[in-house]
Amino acid sequence: MVEVLNLTKQFNSILAVDRVTFSCFPGEIFGLLGPNGAGKTTTLRMLSTALRPTSGTAKVAGYDIVREPEMVRRNIGVLPADPGLYGRLTAAENLRYFGRLYDMEGGTIDRRIADVLEMLNLLEDKDRRTEGFSKGMKQKVAIARAILHDPPVLFFDEPTAGLDVMSARAVHEFIARCRDMGKTIILSTHSMDEAQKLCDRIAIIARGSIRAIGTLDDLRSVSRESSLEEAFVKLAGDHGHEL
Repeated sequence: MVEVLNLTKQFNSILAVDRVTFSCFPGEIFGLLGPNGAGKTTTLRMLSTALRPTSGTAKVAGYDIVREPEMVRRNIGVLPADPGLYGRLTAAENLRYFGRLYDMEGGTIDRRIADVLEMLNLLEDKDRRTEGFSKGMKQKVAIARAILHDPPVLFFDEPTAGLDVMSARAVHEFIARCRDMGKTIILSTHSMDEAQKLCDRIAIIARGSIRAIGTLDDLRSVSRESSLEEAFVKLAGDHGHEL
């Protein structure tokens, strides 16, 4: 579970995230939907302990992001906007390296690598260097890295940005599978289509603050609009609503 209360981040005079509050539960995909620069990535970076909040609090898997950052990191898997793989290493070598950072034992790492790569249809490519991989394949390896240590909480930052249709579909299917496994998932996206396909609840975020939270039907109802796109346009410029 993830619990966020009045989370705020200020960079000098720029208020990047303004008193963001929400919760996300096991077996749920919670979407942060907003344009570039809305504060989505900054929010995820605070929740993953990469950034210290200016004020506010959050608990991830029961651990405080400021007081217990090491325990938070052990209980999360993160897919950043940039996969950040080592190109000269194979897919398996990349995963083995990160598995050791999580203090996983050798035999356990190898079994888990085989399992996650098979789930992502990459097992046949495990001994290829990632520098020769397509963007979609690199994204799959990065997802495998995020779930390698079987964390209860997953953060996905724009998981299908720049991917072709088939690669994006494969990523969507895998994220949905993680939800079915009971993972707590927070996903940032600027894609209305992605939010509609994947998310159980959506937070519309604009200029650093959450303008509305709810299911797709909730957002359409409160905005009195028939589509998520029209609801977003209306709510992003309106005062906040929590449903």
